[in-house]
Amino acid sequence: MQKDHFDIKSKTWDTGSERVQNTKTISEAILENFSLHTKMEILDFGVGTGLLGFEIAAHVGKVYGVDTSASMLEKLQEKNTDALSIEAIHQDIIQTPLTQCFDGLISSMTLHHIEDLHAFFTTIKNNIKENGFIAIADLESEDGTFHSDNEGVFHFGFDKERLCALVAECGFKDVAFEQINTIQKPHRDFGIFLLTARV
Repeated sequence: MQKDHFDIKSKTWDTGSERVQNTKTISEAILENFSLHTKMEILDFGVGTGLLGFEIAAHVGKVYGVDTSASMLEKLQEKNTDALSIEAIHQDIIQTPLTQCFDGLISSMTLHHIEDLHAFFTTIKNNIKENGFIAIADLESEDGTFHSDNEGVFHFGFDKERLCALVAECGFKDVAFEQINTIQKPHRDFGIFLLTARV
């Protein structure tokens, strides 16, 4: 991920109503797919300012949020309260993997910023406990016009068959892919999917 790119965007990240609503839809889809409980520890990959992480934190014991943008994590920590908080981790976990294991990994609109998907899925599998899950939301295949600026974008969305095959190849089971939302922009609509799998 491009650090400088997101350092600039972090200032106004939470003001986009479309982004906030999409995150709520993603959160609802995760809650429909998995029975979360207060003994769980969850990793939010590409946590940003915590839009998804805080939604999920209300249902689990602890959320850890990892991101390569220090500015995004500063915004996240401003939102922490005694009742609801996310522990921020400023790290590129593909370059420097975490040693901790989690009950699940969640991620919202971050996967298209990851260049080496095989390295990503292989790495995170080692951070998920047996029978744990991943729930990753991102764009369905698109024409490169979703972002006004494609700096730091390595994938113009994802093809269902290819992505599911890759995730299975990296050792995950029960791989599923469902469209959960549509983002409408003036020039076209963009599908949002939730990919789920277990270790």
